[in-house]
Amino acid sequence: MPTAHRLDCENEAADCRFIVQSEDEAIELAKNHMKAIYGQEFSAKKLRGEYLETV
Repeated sequence: MPTAHRLDCENEAADCRFIVQSEDEAIELAKNHMKAIYGQEFSAKKLRGEYLETV
């Protein structure tokens, strides 16, 4: 069975419904989302290590 990934911003911000489920897409979209919405820059390494879930 292939591995799936999930990055769900709601885990950190209860009022945010941003969810991505493809690893390749998740990292780039999450980086853009965090910068645009929260004004923070996250490295791909930090996102993979702390936020990306395997589901």
